[in-house]
Amino acid sequence: MKETFQILKGKTHDIGGGLTVRRCLPHRQKPMVGPFIFWDHMGPRSMSEDFELTVRAHPHIGLGTITYLFSGELVHRDSLGIKQVIRPGEVNWMVAGKGIAHSERGGYAPKYPYLEGIQLWMALPVAWEECEPFFQHVAAQDLPSLTMDGISWTLIAGEFLGQTSPVKVKSPLFYLKATLQAGEALNLAVPKEQEGAVYPLDGEIRSGDQGLGPGELLVFEKGEPLRFHSETGGTVLVFGGEPLPEPRRIWWNLVSSRQELIEKAKEDWQAGRFPPVVDETEWIPLPEK
Repeated sequence: MKETFQILKGKTHDIGGGLTVRRCLPHRQKPMVGPFIFWDHMGPRSMSEDFELTVRAHPHIGLGTITYLFSGELVHRDSLGIKQVIRPGEVNWMVAGKGIAHSERGGYAPKYPYLEGIQLWMALPVAWEECEPFFQHVAAQDLPSLTMDGISWTLIAGEFLGQTSPVKVKSPLFYLKATLQAGEALNLAVPKEQEGAVYPLDGEIRSGDQGLGPGELLVFEKGEPLRFHSETGGTVLVFGGEPLPEPRRIWWNLVSSRQELIEKAKEDWQAGRFPPVVDETEWIPLPEK
């Protein structure tokens, strides 16, 4: 059986303090994978005492963000009054709903030689787009482990193989991590109404006659098994879910099915009507475009 897939090449962005990300979503060829509308691979960035990651306070609406680190530490602060340090293997899950502001900061931590992680955004179903915002932190030991084809996986969010992550997502999806040995092959079945993607954090993977490495996303058609094998060994991220029935608009950090909600959020941020972020005095101005 011949798979139907596409490879999305990420673009490099500097998000502050010299930390670069490889951004695979949104992509002009494929704006979303299931409900996922944003994919940033942060780093790896060597840490030093003079390095500080500074993502100043900024707003979100209509989405949920999942932050997951492989190395380093970040401090999350938000307009709910929450201040939370995230470390490798833990999850920060923030639902913006009708509106939240937050910042992320990180500096030198002797325990970690570099900073690296993934941040994903999920567009919220229409029924949750204007919900009250909330934040959830999940410890590494509380994430389910499961085994497929002899390989141990961590279920970061959603449901897979009868397991459910404690992360309180709002639509059917899956998000997993595993480390593969060179030459290991996988054939992961997904529900027929869901689509999925594979991202090699390090090393190389191959599907059919196509190979790809970090900074490239392998996206499969809805309901199609995720078939790939590891060329070199390394960590892979697998994610996907049920596409939302309505198209989504994205402008800066704002996501919605309705343009008027984005325009209102722009006006509110410009006018200073978002609640302040706890212990934060800096903010990012509304972009001109």
